[in-house]
Amino acid sequence: MLIGSYDYSLVLLSLCVAILASYTALDLAGRIASARGLARSLWIVGGALAMGIGIWSMHFVGMLAFSLPIPLGYDLTITLLSLGIAMLASGFALWLVSQPELPAWQLGLGALAMGTGIAAMHYIGMAALRMQPGIDYDPLLFGLSLLIAVVASGAALWIAFRLRRDTPYVRVARAGAAVIMGVAIVGMHFTGMAAANFAEGSYCAAAGSGLGSGWLASLVVVVTLAVLAIALLTSILDARLEARTALLSQSLARANAELTELALHDGLTKLPNRLLLEDRIGQSILKVQRNGGHFALLFMDLDGFKPVNDAFGHHIGDQLLVAVAQRLRANLRAQDSLARIGGDEFVLLAELRQADDAASVAGQVVSLLSQPFRVDEHELRVSTSVGIAVYPGDGSNQQELLINADAAMYHAKGLGKNGYSFFERSMNTNARQQLQLLHDLRAALERGEFLLYYQPKFATGSERMIGAEALLRWQHPQQGLLTPDRFIGLAEKTGLIIAIGDWVLNEACRQMRLWYEQGRRDWRVAVNLSALQFCHGELVESVRRTLDRHGLPANCLTLEITESTAMHDVNASLAILEQLAGMGVDIAIDDFGTGYSSLLYLKRLPANELKIDRGFVRDLEHDGDDAAIVSAIVALGQALDLRIVAEGVETRQQQAFLTELGCDSLQGYLLGQPLPPEHLSAA
Repeated sequence: MLIGSYDYSLVLLSLCVAILASYTALDLAGRIASARGLARSLWIVGGALAMGIGIWSMHFVGMLAFSLPIPLGYDLTITLLSLGIAMLASGFALWLVSQPELPAWQLGLGALAMGTGIAAMHYIGMAALRMQPGIDYDPLLFGLSLLIAVVASGAALWIAFRLRRDTPYVRVARAGAAVIMGVAIVGMHFTGMAAANFAEGSYCAAAGSGLGSGWLASLVVVVTLAVLAIALLTSILDARLEARTALLSQSLARANAELTELALHDGLTKLPNRLLLEDRIGQSILKVQRNGGHFALLFMDLDGFKPVNDAFGHHIGDQLLVAVAQRLRANLRAQDSLARIGGDEFVLLAELRQADDAASVAGQVVSLLSQPFRVDEHELRVSTSVGIAVYPGDGSNQQELLINADAAMYHAKGLGKNGYSFFERSMNTNARQQLQLLHDLRAALERGEFLLYYQPKFATGSERMIGAEALLRWQHPQQGLLTPDRFIGLAEKTGLIIAIGDWVLNEACRQMRLWYEQGRRDWRVAVNLSALQFCHGELVESVRRTLDRHGLPANCLTLEITESTAMHDVNASLAILEQLAGMGVDIAIDDFGTGYSSLLYLKRLPANELKIDRGFVRDLEHDGDDAAIVSAIVALGQALDLRIVAEGVETRQQQAFLTELGCDSLQGYLLGQPLPPEHLSAA
């Protein structure tokens, strides 16, 4: 019997190839498990080629490591057949472990099929020697090699199935499993080699015409390593790309969730906004149409919120809104929805058993919000006016219900606030009038429908006219001459007040230029600035351009701002007022005593005048408190070296009292009503 020997360097190389092939197989199993559709099929085919070449290469290098004292060669056709069987067995294994589940019976049959395939690869590869006479196999070792092949295949399938998902340290686990699988595969191979017996006088029929062994080991190893490296590198890169894609998908999902949250919720209170509210109203309409019943929209507007904002600043106002939202939300029923739709306006969507139940819900809301709030060490009190629209009955869709609830809320405010009002059809008339007025207001500036009246100011004692206050009027084409109380609120809400304010400033300066040329060089024209106009970044430059346009000395112009506006953001107000004062423009603090006063800041403002509000002047003769307040304001103004102007003077007694106190100038119907400029010049 011929005695064979081994080249142990090739034996070690075959073991390394087996381990690398096992690791590649495990990694490819992970890629196939996460792939879908055509990509999954391509991974199985590509994996079968790479894994099959790896397993076959281990077998073939192991055979090349074996030598007999006779020349050896390998039949090319039979060798390629063994390679094909290795690929088929590998493809079957990869397909099997990519299934969602791997029950024990399926694992057993798979191990038997794969083990048979690997054993067939080995023994067909041995047949490629074409030994004459044929190879005699030891039955015990032959059976043991088959058993090892089946058990190793079962273990490989189970390990590949368990390690196919990307988990922490999965690559370390795959590396350890690859070593075990590689040793098992090599063990099966060399057990099969040990089972082979070669009779004395045997010769290899493929030695002359088949593949030689001198250069073949190097070629097989190089090609195999290249194939496995490409497969493994592709798998790793694909895994990283998939991980990156998954990360990007998660980031995109989070971003979409955040955008949805921002799109459907109020940023300050985190309550649903108008968009989400309208969707929920639509769902409630469908529910009522399907099942019957009622629901109500309670449109809430906070009474007294603006004074809180003016007195304590927007940061306190924002905290108050959050506190209101939290209190309302804490007392919500599970089936109700609360939304903030802007400013200090909230809407409650409440399901009802009976339509009249809306009154009970509204009463609870009014009572709830009338209790004081504790915000940043301040005890704040507000109330709410609630308008109620009930479905069905008060509207057929979301927009109609909201509009009608809003109209009812304004009616509740008109009744004295801190209460609620159900919608009535007559309320829509007023709402439509307001909408029409807003439409007309947008076009009024272009049509030249605004004009200025001027109310004269007189020096006390001499009753000499020293100037006039410009008062805006709107010559409405249908409603006639309108005073500011009819439209200024709308202009401020819509931002039109900026453009209107610029027109007033320009027109007042144009008229003052005419008076200046007529010799009225000691006059001053006063222009009121709205809070929105005062905060506008272009105010200073607009005043400068207007004065330059009309060639008017700056001291001919007095800009009046309310006390609340000046105190809203003191540092910003100081910066604006100092620029205006630096130009030479006079600054008057209007409605003094009605807002949130701070003497510390007042003395820092570069003001020239204090205007006593007409509310204090009106009851001077009958109210001792008002007389005391006016006296205090005059004394304060004189201490700060400010001119004192009293407005709203309508009786001789008021005129005498204010003159005696030391007011510098007076303004009111007693002395002169607002008039067009041509009448004022002639007066």
